Amino acid sequence: MAKRILVVEDNDLNRRLFCDVLKSQGYAVEPVADGEIALDRARGFVPNLIIMDIQLPNISGLDLIETAKADSVLRAIPVLAVTAYAGKGDEARIRDAGADSYLAKPVSIGPFMAAVKSLIE
Repeated sequence: MAKRILVVEDNDLNRRLFCDVLKSQGYAVEPVADGEIALDRARGFVPNLIIMDIQLPNISGLDLIETAKADSVLRAIPVLAVTAYAGKGDEARIRDAGADSYLAKPVSIGPFMAAVKSLIE
């Protein structure tokens, strides 16, 4: 059975790229453009990994990670955070929120897949 990955990314191009690459590697992927429905979708889809954009409209990816890590159903699911705004101290803030790994955009396919595999296998 294919491992399941929830991709929370509001940018259409990035979301499609992540999903296409993951599908080509045999993963079952659930794309979500709106952070406000991400956790409900995660509870229904029960992914093996959540890829979370940090810069989302309406709700912060950091808030979503913190909420997921406080949820008994979602707590154990690893989170790979991705963000275009990687400033000093951002990685520590993202990890403090509960992310298991972190990548700065633009994301290269090699490091992206290495991070996915390290969290999901």
